Amino acid sequence: ISHPPSDPRDLFQFTSIEQYQSELTSGRTTCEQAVRHFLSRIEEHASLNAFVEVYAEEAVQRAINLDRSKQKGRLHGVVIGLKDNICYKGHRISAASGILQDFTSLYSATAVERLLAEGAIIIGRQNCDEFGMGSTNENSYYGSAANPLNEEHVPGGSSGGSAAAVKAGLCMASLGSDTGGSVRQPAD
Repeated sequence: ISHPPSDPRDLFQFTSIEQYQSELTSGRTTCEQAVRHFLSRIEEHASLNAFVEVYAEEAVQRAINLDRSKQKGRLHGVVIGLKDNICYKGHRISAASGILQDFTSLYSATAVERLLAEGAIIIGRQNCDEFGMGSTNENSYYGSAANPLNEEHVPGGSSGGSAAAVKAGLCMASLGSDTGGSVRQPAD
């Protein structure tokens, strides 16, 4: 019988999705434990302002359903954030603009549909420059996102919330978008 590490954070220090899914298969962790871990991290690092909305209850329920499911997609249990300009049906999307703060998407982007079909868990929407137009992530209705390496600095790019969330361990992966460096700048 294997025992989980004494520090639960050690459970989610994976170098690949394959490694994480191996831990799921072996029973060393569950999708629900993963989601609860990331929800805790998001709360602990709220000062980064990486997320503009967290789907806590929905993510936990999806994780529970995935843990019970016999079907295992290629992204089974992978906890993912979405930049606030990527549509997710039935969820708010504002592109970090006050004008759209109460708009609910009528459809999901193809990328989101494919993530869900493969068993991913969407944990929330992430901060960005308004309408994805900027290079610092300082021009958001929700305030600036901070760089997890030094909160006095910006994360860069309009996808800064997405980049900061992954770097700070607030989710396993994130979708951003790039027009003029929105993904490339935070990745440098």
